[in-house]
Amino acid sequence: MENEMQALLTDNVNRIFSDAVDKNALDSAERGEFSSQLWEILCDNGFHLLANTDSGAQLADVFAILRVAGRYAVPLPLAETLLGNRWLHNQSNEIITIGEKIGDQITALPWSQSSTRHLGVTRKNELFEISIESSSLRFNIAFEPRGVSNGKLTQIPCEEKPYELMALSRMSLSVGALQTLLEMTIDYVAEREQFGRAIGKFQAVQHNLAVAAAELAAATRACDGAVESIGEARFGLEVAAGKSRIGEAITVITEIAHQLHGAMGFTHEHRLHHFTRRLWSWRDEYGNETYWQSRLGQHIYSLGADHAWDFIATPK
Repeated sequence: MENEMQALLTDNVNRIFSDAVDKNALDSAERGEFSSQLWEILCDNGFHLLANTDSGAQLADVFAILRVAGRYAVPLPLAETLLGNRWLHNQSNEIITIGEKIGDQITALPWSQSSTRHLGVTRKNELFEISIESSSLRFNIAFEPRGVSNGKLTQIPCEEKPYELMALSRMSLSVGALQTLLEMTIDYVAEREQFGRAIGKFQAVQHNLAVAAAELAAATRACDGAVESIGEARFGLEVAAGKSRIGEAITVITEIAHQLHGAMGFTHEHRLHHFTRRLWSWRDEYGNETYWQSRLGQHIYSLGADHAWDFIATPK
């Protein structure tokens, strides 16, 4: 449940993003241009340090801000810097990026070319920092930079679960983007006319919108459940259930959104693709549905048949 402080934070950051993040900003980001002006605004208002333990904010507030960022498809390594500052006990304005450590390198580093410190997490919830010796630049499906760094790796002690928290960041971003996607689709079918009336009046269209709304509700609750369990023993399992459920919702809602927008939704001039392509990227980062469903299934199997129902039916 949103508290007074969280409402204040999300209202403020919503105003910042609504002023600064439009289609032109997203187009510029996809050309590799880092939004230094937006980053400076966030730093001037202290948003980059909100995840630090001495900030007065809770992690739930941080993920609420990331959900707002998802609503605008904010082209910054915001989740990475917020959590990176927390784990490094950092108070500076430097940009931190985080990716997955695979072998002796760190991959899928958002905006690595604009970041001063590169961290990597493993599926065993280990945290590393790399002293860069060489790097290369790649891009995800949304044409956002995803760097690969090689160099000396140093493990950083972390009492939290960095892999699960990074997965939760993608869940929060995705729920925000899905909200925008549904709103855009509802607005479009109310305006687009066929056979003398808005296509939103047709029963088939209304049915698809209802399906999308139900998927969004399920995704939102799955994300909320994971946020509410931060710091508890069940946190990893809530992330497993939530990341896989949100991945399924992304598949359904993006398909419906493109179907109802028709050919217009596939044009570069429309905003729709900025959200759908980022959603498809976030769906696979820090474990796709198959990975998290497998982890959840392995846990249920380990409980044995006599305890499986208690696990499913008991909230904690």
